[in-house]
Amino acid sequence: MFWTLSQVALGGAIGSVLRALTVAAFGAPWAVAAVNVVGSFAMGFLFIPAGRLGLSPMLLTGVLGGFTTFSAFSLDALRLWQSGQTLQAALYVTISVGLSLFAVALGAALAKGALA
Repeated sequence: MFWTLSQVALGGAIGSVLRALTVAAFGAPWAVAAVNVVGSFAMGFLFIPAGRLGLSPMLLTGVLGGFTTFSAFSLDALRLWQSGQTLQAALYVTISVGLSLFAVALGAALAKGALA
């Protein structure tokens, strides 16, 4: 259990730093949306090989769990809505959720093809 938690902690630190750098470089809320879409693609692409290699705790739970963030997405959507940017908030939620679902499915499909 210690080894698994160590992998999650290391991966989470890496993912969180990558997210912070991305948001600092490109700005919220759209950088958060991009992080969630890219992270969803990576999750879909990596979940089979990471499991086979025993790297799920570090890569999936740690790196991608730290990199993507539903709480930041939720806060950004709320801020847009509360500031009267209702259309922007709806567009942000729709794009973030829709593209993230598409990205995870695409990543998984590509991984199946690459691993077949």
